[in-house]
Amino acid sequence: MAVRALILMLLSFTSLANATGLAPDPALVREAVVQVYGARTMGAKGLFGVHTWVAVKPANAPQWTVYEVIGWRLRWNDSALVIRHRQPDAWFDSKAELYADKRGPGVDELIRRIDEAARDYPYAREYTLWPGPNSNTFTAWIGRAVPELGIDLPATAIGKDFTGTQVFSRAPSGRGVQFSLGGVFGLSASGVEGLELNILSLNFGVSSSGIKLPLIGRIGSLSFPTAVAQPATP
Repeated sequence: MAVRALILMLLSFTSLANATGLAPDPALVREAVVQVYGARTMGAKGLFGVHTWVAVKPANAPQWTVYEVIGWRLRWNDSALVIRHRQPDAWFDSKAELYADKRGPGVDELIRRIDEAARDYPYAREYTLWPGPNSNTFTAWIGRAVPELGIDLPATAIGKDFTGTQVFSRAPSGRGVQFSLGGVFGLSASGVEGLELNILSLNFGVSSSGIKLPLIGRIGSLSFPTAVAQPATP
């Protein structure tokens, strides 16, 4: 328990110290907001991949709520899924990147669906760094459940293509189509991700946001419309 408390205190302190300023201050922004973030993982793993999470702030809420999967939490808990209040735009000493941003009318309903999908996540009691399920598998699960978010995860989000025994599904954005063999090999195409090829969880792709490459993640930049997207279409 002491180790757990120390880790949570460290996360809280470093989150405040390394916040990027991408998350609006709840004291100043009263509208509902959903943001999806990622940051390089700690240690040598960070050379290859990112940890991703979903942050929500309902209308008039005084603080952010973050939904994420943390593998080492299974050492003392029966679930890797964490739902808690924390600074959303930081992850220890890694710089956070923004992958989706929705705010304004209609977002409270998206938040309700995010919460529902998170609590239905089927891999909360297991965690496998490669090829999944891991934190990026969870974020992709949310993306498929709430396609209005239009989440465009980078090539470094290893685990996003893990779909268990399901071979055909929607792409992680919840749009288009994906063929995946246990997250180890596959192909996906959608209006959000563009075209992606997965070989041993190394992703190569091209889309309107740029070129996606292993280790690098993405060459290019995302753009975020301020309005909530219309109901998603395949």
